[in-house]
Amino acid sequence: MARQVIVDTGPLARVEGEGSLSITSDGTRAPEVRLNIFEPPRFFEGFLRGRRVEEVPDIVSRICGICPVAYQISSLNAFEGLFAVEVDEQVKRLRRVLYYGEWIESHALHVYMLAAPDFLRAPDVVTLAQKDPKLVKEALALKRLGNEIMSAIGGREIHPVSLRLGGMYKAPPKRGLTELVPELERLRNSVEKMVGFVSSLDKPLLERESTLVSLHDPQRYAIDGGEVISNRGLRISPSAFEENFEEHQVPYSNALHSRTKDGGSYLVGPMARFNLNFEQLNSVAKGMAKDLGLVPPLNDPFQSIVVRALEIVHSLEEVAAEIREYAEPARSSVPYKVKQGACYGVSEAPRGILYHSYVVNSRGQVERAKIVPPTAQNQARIEDDVRLLAPTIMKSDAREARRLSEMTVRNYDPCISCATHFLKLDIRRVPAGRSGH
Repeated sequence: MARQVIVDTGPLARVEGEGSLSITSDGTRAPEVRLNIFEPPRFFEGFLRGRRVEEVPDIVSRICGICPVAYQISSLNAFEGLFAVEVDEQVKRLRRVLYYGEWIESHALHVYMLAAPDFLRAPDVVTLAQKDPKLVKEALALKRLGNEIMSAIGGREIHPVSLRLGGMYKAPPKRGLTELVPELERLRNSVEKMVGFVSSLDKPLLERESTLVSLHDPQRYAIDGGEVISNRGLRISPSAFEENFEEHQVPYSNALHSRTKDGGSYLVGPMARFNLNFEQLNSVAKGMAKDLGLVPPLNDPFQSIVVRALEIVHSLEEVAAEIREYAEPARSSVPYKVKQGACYGVSEAPRGILYHSYVVNSRGQVERAKIVPPTAQNQARIEDDVRLLAPTIMKSDAREARRLSEMTVRNYDPCISCATHFLKLDIRRVPAGRSGH
């Protein structure tokens, strides 16, 4: 049988960045699935070479307008680890609140405006707003609250400017944070209904076991650091990340794919965090999950919309608790001494583990940088999911096939721009007078 294109989405809608999905089959073998990322590579690792370490947090934050804090925190974890910097406890608290603000605004955007229309067979959130204006209004309020948290601590909503090596440029007064509490409490009271809404959505079934990878902190639901763990028994420090995971280039994508050293795909992000760190969720989020019957192991990627909503609940509770405990630090930053060496930093971006590694010279300049974003780590897993769902997709009419295919991709809330900042080049020089092919 001739090869047949079952689905070719063209540019994917309701994801960040430019990419498409294609499914091709000859009717006899497993279909070929390609998540084609054609957004141009951005070469951020190259931009960082020769830069002083103090410049790096602000530069890497520009990789993404949705999760800039993640890039800042991972880079700070790397350098502050190398320089043995012990940041003030209240500054650490502020950094966590800032990060939770990013989780809230990112998850609210994805759950209610990018993903929910798929499940309701609506073309976009505008149509959804016509059906349920109160829901969309509350979702927008959540998004706005996340932005206000980032602005109160980071100085602005996008690409915050307050974080620096050794702490922060300026810590906000407690009064500025307590002003957020009334809206925090209001949304904490209404978000339970919103979680119930997404849990009740009709979802395709795609139960599958896979390798799950996340950070782990025994004291709290990991967000700003921790060990790298997996459901296969892995437990490593960030410095051992590249000994266990590797990147490779595929011909149809401007983003690298990540895999385990044995060649397998793996999953990072909310589903991995939920399964591996369920006991670290706060009591409110954990109680809601149990009431919904959602407890580990949770293996259906279409449940990720509910897990993200539960992480919003967790984040709201944690922000309120951190604000109550916050006291303005005596000093916003501490001194440090630059030293040469290799360093490694990780944190949990909304979409999963974000890994940074750097080599720093004695002058405090970056000689080598490597950044592995969560979307690049999830790409092979996305293709695996589409491949598993292909029998259902291939039996559907064209419209339904496209909907199911795009839903499967959007389960991961891919941030394609994040994933395309690096590209391996193979340059072959042809002697003068000869043509190259």
